[in-house]
Formats: sequence, structure tokens, C-alpha cells
Amino acid sequence: MSYSAVSLPLTRSTPRTNRGLRSSVFILLALWFALSFTLGARGVFINLPGTPPLALLAAVVVPIAVFLVAYWTSRSFRNLVLAADVPLLTATQSWRFAGVGFIALNLLGFLPGYFAWPAGLGDMAIGVTAPWVALALTRNPRFATSKPFVAWNIFGIFDFAVLAVGMGAIAPLIFPRLLQTVTPQMMTAAPMRHLPLSMVPSFLVPMFTIFHLIALFQTRRAQVSRPM
Repeated sequence: MSYSAVSLPLTRSTPRTNRGLRSSVFILLALWFALSFTLGARGVFINLPGTPPLALLAAVVVPIAVFLVAYWTSRSFRNLVLAADVPLLTATQSWRFAGVGFIALNLLGFLPGYFAWPAGLGDMAIGVTAPWVALALTRNPRFATSKPFVAWNIFGIFDFAVLAVGMGAIAPLIFPRLLQTVTPQMMTAAPMRHLPLSMVPSFLVPMFTIFHLIALFQTRRAQVSRPM
């Protein structure tokens, strides 16, 4: 099999199929957005002080878990994932430059530095490089199987899993006294559990993580299909 047969996007479908797929994806994203907004408005993500934010963690983990289960158990869904436009999905990661807002909220006294700075800088790093990565994919499909592309996507997931979710939700429970010493104002990441910030962990984080996973799955398929 020649490499051109597996360049991104890996499979081709008819225009009608593409339109139907786009419509289904847009509807699903709209419903997901509406659900996250409704739950945030009703205060579902708010937890008692000193208790783990289980509802918010579930909002992050469940969509990703559903995606992975569907990918590994449904051939038709897997084909749809492998036909996704990865350069476009990569370009949407540019929105993550808005992570600068976390740093601004820290400087204004609303978010603690141990969360705002790592999460903000990590998101900004992905956001500012996303257009260049997308352009590289468009100019040279072989870039999709390169180590820099894989590393970029892995860092994007690491930024969410460790720098954002880990520092914002888990670290305060494991190291409460240590974090109090570096946050004398006793600021917490509690604002992330209220609208509009709750939309970040309940919608944007799992959505962008899924985009990274789609890219990595397509990369893996291209590497396996590449001729020896």
C-alpha cells in the first residue's frame, strides 16, 4: 500500500456522507454544550469544601471514556474517527490560547497561581503552535506520522490531565497544607465549578482531548499501514 492511501484524512467518503457526518457532529456538540451549560447553571458541579469535585471530574472523564469505548467496539464509529479532518481539528486547538485568561484571573485574585499558571501556560503553548502544526499537516501529510506531531498531541493531553485537572481538582486534596503556603490569600479553583468557567472542564477539556486522541489514532493507523 502506498503512503498516499493513508495520508490524513485517512479515508475518503462521498460529499453526502461528509455532510451527514458534519451535521451529526454539530448536533452532538450542540447537545453536549447545552447539557454542560444546564448542569453548570443548576450548580451540579459545585462541591463542599474539602471534598473531591466528583461531578466535575465525571464531566471530564465520561465523554472521553464513551469516545474510547465506541472507538474500540464499533467499527463504523472507528471508520468515522479515522476519516476525520485532523488538520481542521488541530487548527481548532488555537482557541486554547484563551488560557491566558486563567493567568489574568490569578492576577485579579480569583484563581490560585498553582492552578492558573501551569494550566494557562500549557494551553497557551498549544494554542499558539496549533496553526503552525495544522499548516504543516496541510503542506506535508507525512508530518502526521512524525515524532513532533505525536509529541505535540501528547503534551496537549498532558496539559489537561496533569496541569489543569490534576492541579485544579486533585492536588488541593492531596497537598492542602503545601498549597496553602503558596496561596496566602486562600484562593481556590472553586470558580471553575461555576458558570461560565465550568464550561472549560465540562465541555472544552474533554472535547479538545478527544481531538488529540483522534489525531493520535490516525497517526497510529498511518504508521501501521505505511509500507516497509
